[in-house]
Amino acid sequence: YDTIPGFPVSSLEGHAGNLVFGTIGEYNLMVMQGRFHSYEGFEMKETTYPLFMMKMMGVTHLIVTNACGGINPDFTPGDLMIIDDFINGLSTNPLVGPNDERFGPRFPDMSDPYTTEFRDLARTVGKELDIDYKEGVYAFFQGPYYETRAEIKMYGRLGADAIGMSTVPETIVSNYLGMKTLGISCITNMATGLRDGKHSHAEVVEIANQASMKLTNWVEAI
Repeated sequence: YDTIPGFPVSSLEGHAGNLVFGTIGEYNLMVMQGRFHSYEGFEMKETTYPLFMMKMMGVTHLIVTNACGGINPDFTPGDLMIIDDFINGLSTNPLVGPNDERFGPRFPDMSDPYTTEFRDLARTVGKELDIDYKEGVYAFFQGPYYETRAEIKMYGRLGADAIGMSTVPETIVSNYLGMKTLGISCITNMATGLRDGKHSHAEVVEIANQASMKLTNWVEAI
């Protein structure tokens, strides 16, 4: 990332900071090893800058993945969840400010942020691979702290099944840019109030690594 003009650089553990180009079958891929978060001090437009670059380079489909906390009591750490919809828990988003009509409309539609046909494909492939996936709503929380018991209870009542500190800004921009979008979450821990003990980033990384082979096989097959 540090050799790409205008690209942010993250120092977060578990985010390698490379932009990888390759192919799977007949499909050309651009893969980000690591993303950017508003809690690191980046502006929303900085965190989503790579999406605009991808659009200009011809990308039409986006798969976003994340590690997040489970709110739905039926979830367990290590579960993979197809994201059906999102809740933006922040009072802002990456589209605030002047709009450039060359990229998208002033008021983009968000009625199907994770494209139905893309989710259907993920379901079909998941069943073929015998992956016991979940589905649910992802809530965006800025952080950088693990949510309180009261906050988790609130988001649960609002309809969230999982909560994390990423993904929603990219989803907003990908829809704005007209990309077909799929989101898959790895439930790395149960949220505050739904587990014993305290949270740790090391635990999140460990569970994410354990689930990574199942996730990568799924994404490759999709």
